[in-house]
This record gives sequence, C-alpha cells and structure tokens, in this order.
Amino acid sequence: MLLLPGANESSAGFARAGFYDAVRERRLDIELDCCDLEFKHLTDRTMLERLRDGPLAAARASGCDSVWLAGVSLGGFMALAYAARFPAELNGLCLIAPYLGSRILTAEISRAGGVAAWSPGAADADDEDRQIWRFIKLGRSPGPRLYLGHGSDDRFADSQRLLAETLPAEAVDVVPGAHDWSTWRQVWNHFLDQWPAPGCAR
Repeated sequence: MLLLPGANESSAGFARAGFYDAVRERRLDIELDCCDLEFKHLTDRTMLERLRDGPLAAARASGCDSVWLAGVSLGGFMALAYAARFPAELNGLCLIAPYLGSRILTAEISRAGGVAAWSPGAADADDEDRQIWRFIKLGRSPGPRLYLGHGSDDRFADSQRLLAETLPAEAVDVVPGAHDWSTWRQVWNHFLDQWPAPGCAR
C-alpha cells in the first residue's frame, strides 16, 4: 500500500500520526511505502507516470498480489487520478478526506442532482478534475475498490458527500473532526479494522 500525503505534507506526517504503528498493532500483512508529493504536482502531468514507473513498478516486481493507494487530501486526488488513468493496475483506493477538484465542477454536479444524474461529457487530457469525476461516475472494469473516510466538519465535505452517494454505506466512514491528522488517523484505524475491507465498492 502506497501512502500519498496531502499538500504541504510529507511522509513524516504518516509516521507522526501513527499510521505505521496502527498496522503493526493489528499485525496486518500490509507493506506500507510512501511517496512525497508537492502542491505543484496537482498540475504536473508526469507525476502519475513517476508513480507508475517508480514505487508501483517496484511493488509489482516484488510479487505483491494486491496493490493499493491510500491518499489524504491532495494525495486522495492523486490516487483517484491514477485510478482513472490506469484502473486495472490497482486493487483498491483508501481515500481519506480527499480533495476532489474545483468547486466549479462539484457545483455543476450538485446542480445536476448528484453524480447519478450528472452528464460528465468529454474530458480533455489535462482536465484531471473532470477525469476523476468521470471515473467516479462511469467506473472501469476491472478497477479498484473504493473506500472513503472523512471528518464531519472537513472543509471538502460537500464534494466528499457527492462521492459517498456513489458508494455503498459500508464503504463510507464519516467521523467527528475536521481536515487534520487526528481525524485522518481515526479513519485509518476504522479502515484497518475492516481489512481486507470487505465493504469496499467497485
């Protein structure tokens, strides 16, 4: 499982928040790795290829039979962007308080009555926002399972609720809290307590 941090965060944040400790405490057979991101990667079209050719290629070469991305905030956006482009290469996504693109697009989806009623149209190659929402609506087969968790007072909660509407209730976890590490650790704990996440959707 490759961990993807949020904007202005680093791999050290996962360690400080106890993500690695939580796996060890439960004695789960999960090998964690982390890839640092910078905010500029939101518009860096080579980032997905670097993930594919770097840590994810190494995981496949090592013989891993299940590959997941777990992203917080902007890391969740990058995880979805990767899944939208290479859906058959991942077994699952753990999306923790994901940033889900511009409010202009999520407002468009809301005005349409939600993802089910929304018509995504075509997405330009460089329009990552629309690509991930097309993926959320249309899916891919084969494709990764999805798990979503966030705080009830997360600043991106409106867009996260749009995503939640597309998932079964057991694949969605809303905990008390805001957009911060203590809340994200709660979600992570709940996700691990369900491992191998039988309720995940897709």
